[in-house]
Amino acid sequence: MARYTGPKFKLSRRLGISLLGNGKDLKRPFPPGQHGANQRRKVSEYGKQLLEKQKLRHMYGLNETQFRNLFDRASAMKGKAGENFMFLLESRLDNLVYRLGWSNSRPGARQLVSHGHVTVNGKKVDIASYTVQPGDVIGLRERSRGLKTIKEAIEGRHHLPTYLDFNAAAMEGKYVRLPSRDELSQEIDEKQIVEFYNR
Repeated sequence: MARYTGPKFKLSRRLGISLLGNGKDLKRPFPPGQHGANQRRKVSEYGKQLLEKQKLRHMYGLNETQFRNLFDRASAMKGKAGENFMFLLESRLDNLVYRLGWSNSRPGARQLVSHGHVTVNGKKVDIASYTVQPGDVIGLRERSRGLKTIKEAIEGRHHLPTYLDFNAAAMEGKYVRLPSRDELSQEIDEKQIVEFYNR
């Protein structure tokens, strides 16, 4: 299945979570549609698990195959599968470019990576799903540093996670360490996702 390209605001309202990260897509806090405000549907356990999976999948902008493969990889690691899964998602190059504030959205960050504007440890990487390791340095190519979209995004950045260091002079960010679970989205219940895939 291809990546979702439909209306983001409708999807955010249906899932009950801000996919843009700024809350603008949840001005109406009920599902879309004529009867959205009056829906009182009882949700089964499977429905709750599916909803959590869809929230996380659309938040990071992955298709189902990528998402499942990453979950299988997390399950094979030591520790809690759900938390490992969240850490792997957070370690994606496109996500870290977004976290550094070089783009206002993950799709925008993915485009920066795929168009060859981003480097990891001085080498150009154009694979959005590339897994960045703690200690790696993420930079911008010399010719990309003056891009208007990047400058505007940096000016509008309101938060830099503590697991990232940013050097404004060199336009580089260092992935210092893996995040802790409490530094990631509290709107996601990863245990439900583990139960969904372990059915």
